[in-house]
Amino acid sequence: MDAAKSLYATLSRDCPVVAIALVALGSLSLLKFAWKTTCFLLQTFVLPGKSLKKFGAKQGAWAVVTGATDGIGKEFALQLAKAGFNIFLVSRTPATLTAVGQEIEQKYPGVKTAFHAIDFAKADESAYEGLAAALKERDVSVLVNNVGKSHNMPAYLVDVPKDEMLDIVNINVTATLRVTYAVLPGMVQRKRGLILNIGSFAGAVPSPMLAPYSGTKAFLSTFSDALGAEVKKDGITVEHVNTYFVVSKLSKIRKPSLFIPTPAPFVRSVLGKIGLACGAAYSGRPNTSTPYWSHALMDYAMTLVGVKSIFIEHTHRLHVDIRRRALRKAEREAKQQ
Repeated sequence: MDAAKSLYATLSRDCPVVAIALVALGSLSLLKFAWKTTCFLLQTFVLPGKSLKKFGAKQGAWAVVTGATDGIGKEFALQLAKAGFNIFLVSRTPATLTAVGQEIEQKYPGVKTAFHAIDFAKADESAYEGLAAALKERDVSVLVNNVGKSHNMPAYLVDVPKDEMLDIVNINVTATLRVTYAVLPGMVQRKRGLILNIGSFAGAVPSPMLAPYSGTKAFLSTFSDALGAEVKKDGITVEHVNTYFVVSKLSKIRKPSLFIPTPAPFVRSVLGKIGLACGAAYSGRPNTSTPYWSHALMDYAMTLVGVKSIFIEHTHRLHVDIRRRALRKAEREAKQQ
C-alpha cells in the first residue's frame, strides 16, 4: 500500500497528466461496475418484462412450443395457454401430444390447441415441409425452441457414440433453424413476434466431456444475437434463455433445490422477464437473458470472475466424477439382470 501511495505521489508530481488519467480510468471502471450491478439487481428482482399482450396474448395468436410434452416445454405450453395464446404442440409421439392438448383445453376453456408429430433426430426435408405447411396459415406470434438433447452420460468425444452425436446436432441446431425458418416470415409480415431459444450454461462455459452438446448450446447464443439484430426492425424479440439445471428428464435431476427449480417457477421467470438481461446484464450479450433469480446470481458472479478456465476445469472434474458414478451404476444393473 505504501509503495502504491509513493508511486502515485511520484506520478502526481512528475507526470500529472498520467495520474489524472489513471484516476479517471479507475473512476470510470467503478461507475461501470455500479451501473451494471444496479441494472442486474433491478432487472432480476424488481422490473417487469414486456407484456405478453404485445405479442398477441388474448388476440387469437398462436404459440408454438417444441419438445412440448414434458418438463420445461409442457410448462411453457401451459403458461402460455393461461396467458391467452392458442397452443401448437410439437414433439415425437401423437398420443402424448393429444393428451397434453386435451389437458390444456380442459384447464383453459376457449384456448385452442393443435399439434404436429415430428422426430427431430431423424427429420428429413419432407418432414420439415409437413411441419411448415401445418404452421403456414396460423398467426404464430410466439415460438419456444425448447426441444433439446444431451448426452446419456459425460464422455470424451472419442467415446461418444456417433448416433448420439448426430442426434444432438440435429435436435439442438437443425431443428431450431428449421422451425424458426418456418414461422419467421409470418412474424415479419405481421411485425410482431417473440422467439425464445432455450440455452444452457454449457454454452457459455465450454464443457469438457459434453463437447457436442456444449457446442450446440453456444450456437444458440450466437444465432440469437445475429437473428435478433436482423429482425429488431420488424418488431420481433429474439431471446436466448441462459439456463442452469432445471428438474427435468433432460437434466436427469428429480429433486429441486435453491439453484435447481422445477419447471413452473423457471418458466414463470422467463415469461415475466421478456426483454430484460437479468443475470446477463454485465456480460454485454445483447439477446441473452438469465431470468431465474438464482441462475442470474450465478451468471453474474461468473461474469465478474471472468477467468473462464477456472470454470472449464471445475466442469471437467465434475463430469469425470459423474461418468465414473454412471459407469458403476450401469455395472451394478448389468449384474442384477
